[in-house]
Amino acid sequence: MRMPWLLLGAALIGACHSAPPAKPPLTQREKDSIVGASRLPGASGVRGAQRVADSAAARRARADSISQDY
Repeated sequence: MRMPWLLLGAALIGACHSAPPAKPPLTQREKDSIVGASRLPGASGVRGAQRVADSAAARRARADSISQDY
């Protein structure tokens, strides 16, 4: 008579347990930011490349906004 109650209790405990939400994988930008912030050799080059990419993206955004006005 005890076995069904034990099985029911185990099933309830198993059903209530939930796994923690999985973290989404890092984007390439996030990975590069981590490398750029480190003291690894070449980190300053990664920071410079990100600065250039950000500057180019800002330039493109300004050009796009100007073209939308006309």
